[in-house]
Amino acid sequence: MAATNQQPKHFVAVHGVSHGAWVYYKVKPIIEATGHRFTPVDLAASGRNETKLEELRSITDYTKPLLEVLASVPENEKVVLVGHSGGGMAAAVCMEKYPHKISLAIFLNAIMPDTKNRPSYVLEQYSAKTPLDAWKDTQFFVYDDPPITAMTVGPEFISSTLYHLSPKEDHELGKLLVRPGSLFMEDLVKLDNFTDKGFGSIPRVYVIAGDDKTIPPDFQRWMIENNPVKEVKEIKGADHMPMFTKPDVLCQCLLELANKHA
Repeated sequence: MAATNQQPKHFVAVHGVSHGAWVYYKVKPIIEATGHRFTPVDLAASGRNETKLEELRSITDYTKPLLEVLASVPENEKVVLVGHSGGGMAAAVCMEKYPHKISLAIFLNAIMPDTKNRPSYVLEQYSAKTPLDAWKDTQFFVYDDPPITAMTVGPEFISSTLYHLSPKEDHELGKLLVRPGSLFMEDLVKLDNFTDKGFGSIPRVYVIAGDDKTIPPDFQRWMIENNPVKEVKEIKGADHMPMFTKPDVLCQCLLELANKHA
């Protein structure tokens, strides 16, 4: 991929539930080869983060490592924030708290909330449209009191739904590295709406994964209609993990969107 003449950007990327910064292992070197920075972040109790899931009570607890990265960004700098899958909600939390630190938010086949409804609204719509048997061998459980719903994605779900077009090596990587996780719905239903002054003030774009079986393209388009963005790109032939199936195309999308909108 050719280097760009644009001002170097700093991409900060967050993963989906049960995953970690490791999902960007193909993307990081490609982006950095073009002269940009790429910082993938492990959320709490994810990837190499040593926190245990049972220690987390809220979406803010879960998002703390990303909030710390944003807090460390110098006042005269801004980052391009990338949120994948359920990590779109973590990105939204940071957008609300640090809008002055983010030049652009890229929702990568991600859950994208709005400012009109409570933070849990889009996830509630997603849950209503997703039959329980679609989760295959994923295990759901609760912890703590009051209870928090959590999940551990199963190997069949990984191979048949999450990574169905990804290289087999990535199937095995996922099976080795996924951890129990939560979307913290019990917390989201109690939170105030995201605001136009915070979350809504940051330019947003969306990248659709054209063959996503986990968050189907039709639902991704519904989220975009619910909360319109500056630009939409689609990666055809990408499953739920475009960083595995189409890393070069994904990197080109990220660079084009950042150069145009950030």
